[in-house]
Amino acid sequence: MTDDNTDQTPLEDLRAALDTVDHELLELLVRRMGIVADIAVRKREQRVRIRDLARERRVLDDRCARAKKLGLPPDSIESVWRQLMLMSRERQAALRAEVPPDVEPQRIAIVGGEGGMGQSLSTLFSDLGHEVLIADLDTELTPVAASRAADVVVVSVPIREARAVIEQVGPHVRQDALLMDVTSIKVDPMAAMLSATEASVLGTHPMFGPGVNTYQGQRVVICPGRGDAWLEWARQMFSARGLVITETTPEEHDAMMAIVQVLHHFKTQVLGLALSRLGVPLEDTLRFTSPAYLLETYVTGRHFAQSPELYGPIEMLNPDSKRVVAAFQSAAAALADILAAGDQAAFDDVFAEVRTFFGDFTDEALEQSRFLIDRLVELSAGRSST
Repeated sequence: MTDDNTDQTPLEDLRAALDTVDHELLELLVRRMGIVADIAVRKREQRVRIRDLARERRVLDDRCARAKKLGLPPDSIESVWRQLMLMSRERQAALRAEVPPDVEPQRIAIVGGEGGMGQSLSTLFSDLGHEVLIADLDTELTPVAASRAADVVVVSVPIREARAVIEQVGPHVRQDALLMDVTSIKVDPMAAMLSATEASVLGTHPMFGPGVNTYQGQRVVICPGRGDAWLEWARQMFSARGLVITETTPEEHDAMMAIVQVLHHFKTQVLGLALSRLGVPLEDTLRFTSPAYLLETYVTGRHFAQSPELYGPIEMLNPDSKRVVAAFQSAAAALADILAAGDQAAFDDVFAEVRTFFGDFTDEALEQSRFLIDRLVELSAGRSST
């Protein structure tokens, strides 16, 4: 029996009504981004940073509280507003909100500019109002000619070629200019740059790949070499594009990269190699996957979708690689012995040891990974189970 008052509006009409509301939301977003652009102008005039974490927290708390009163799920609304704020920050950065009006445009030569990272750097500096020259193997403009003409020379080439390219272009960089690199190791390229030129020198390592959707919140490591004025310029430019700067020495950089890059890449490669040799098709395992396993598998698949010519030198040429690889092998062997012996007490001890090492970060890891897993479940819902 049906209630006579039940809404009998056809499904197609309801969907059309939903489309209309969505289109109105898009129009509101356009209006919102227009206000964001006006804010960017004011921030540049008043030299106010793009990101204000306290303001963001107040906005999120307000929107979530209002959502709850309206019967909407606060967690989902927070996710939506975080994306809106990311869009807003990127828009402000593209409008050069953090570039002081009195900063003069520079001519920047990117040696290796046709590569992925070179193209990304070209976008980054162009967005900040600088003139970018591209020099590569097949360009009419040669690296030497570009280096002579530029205020800033950026070496963006594979690690194995970095020293040779630095020695080629370094002597041609003007003494009042800047020579910088973006190599994944720092001790050797920094020494090469300091020897090859009398110009200012800066070592940098962007901790992101060329395919990022936004520079906002991405990290870049910088190693001062020579020249305080250009060092301050680089800090200002990276900050203006929303990058988070970590400043260190070449030696500390390479030691940290042995952990952040070498150890983690090695772990991912071991996992991928083991999976490939177990004799079980990947799709069969994905039929039984948990969200956490799927996330780990995506990370592994992403790694092997890229170039071995990128990862090999990062791991082989880092001076601390042998030590961290040995630590991994030792840890793997110790765990294998515990599992083989069926020693739960020893297993508990290992858990306690690692949990103590991670400390309060475990709470943050649970919260952040839960957010990522929820998004992953939503995005992968259409994956075939057959």
